[in-house]
Amino acid sequence: MSDSKVQYPFYIKASIFFCGLTAFLAILYIAKGIIIPLVFSIVIAILLNPLVEHLVRIRINRIIAIIISLVLSISVILTIGALLVSQTIQLSESWPLLVDKFTELLNQSISWVSGYFNIKPYNIHEWIANTKGELINMSSAAIGQTLLAAGNLIIVVLIIPVYTFLILFYKPLILEFINRLFGKANHSRVSEITTQTKTVIQKYLTGLIIETAIVAAMQVITLFALGIEYAILLGVIGALLNLVPYIGGIVAVALPMMIALATKSTAWYAVYVLIIYYIIQLIDNNYIVPRIVASKVKINALFSIIVVIAGNALWGIPGMFLSIPLLAIVKLIFDHVESLKPWGFLLGDTMPSMLKLKLSFKKITTESDEIKN
Repeated sequence: MSDSKVQYPFYIKASIFFCGLTAFLAILYIAKGIIIPLVFSIVIAILLNPLVEHLVRIRINRIIAIIISLVLSISVILTIGALLVSQTIQLSESWPLLVDKFTELLNQSISWVSGYFNIKPYNIHEWIANTKGELINMSSAAIGQTLLAAGNLIIVVLIIPVYTFLILFYKPLILEFINRLFGKANHSRVSEITTQTKTVIQKYLTGLIIETAIVAAMQVITLFALGIEYAILLGVIGALLNLVPYIGGIVAVALPMMIALATKSTAWYAVYVLIIYYIIQLIDNNYIVPRIVASKVKINALFSIIVVIAGNALWGIPGMFLSIPLLAIVKLIFDHVESLKPWGFLLGDTMPSMLKLKLSFKKITTESDEIKN
């Protein structure tokens, strides 16, 4: 009997791969109620780990250190949440008025367009009237859905601190499990990869939070300076949407522009918002991200958009916000494992020069011709 390994045809390997990928995605979708809180807990645990380790080094009991870290983080989240809830309540109370103002603006625009292009505006006005009624009723109809979602959210919010506490507490056990999983022969290599990856992930996620806080502060200050209502809510939402590449930035600027159009007497305020938000984007892309977030973790535009759409399809809005950090973590792991480095390179945005590619293809073609001859 030959000891050589069995070589399967490509179509069999491809079939096995796609079947496995389909099963994996199905598990992610079906078990999202379990996986989403767990993923959030892992991310929070990674962020809180340096603080916990610092408290342990100054001789505070590990359990007490974890509790202190959780209490501090929960206090910050609750403070920000209280501000956002108060602004959201004000926005919901003003929603019918905003719809009326938007309708008036649309009527004026349509009257001008219909007069300029000689188009009958009757059907358009009828559609706007129907849409206006739907928008006003939407806020009241959404209350029931919001209460149901709030109930689910409360359960998730209560279980995330428990998961986070247990992950931080059992961190030595988890690390030892990883070492044993890959055997003693690979112990030093696995420990090195785990340590490096953990450090880079902590720096990346911490930088991401700092970037979000800075962008939120700049946007809130801008909206306050222009006298735009709901400045805190729009600024924080804009900073969070900024985490979603390309699409998020467009939505982030569209929201305050719409509020400016509906609440201000002139459209110039919307133009001011657009200009200043563009300047903030330039500062974020050219200064904050390279210096604070970390230049080592860059995902190219293609995979950024794909993973955001896939995250939304799998897990909804939480999936959109988790998709980029999770893809960055996957890229970091790929970059530290020799056999997976090509995949990490594919996810990144480092473009090889065309001259280098041409020389590589020429070399391959030459070698192929020599073999044939």
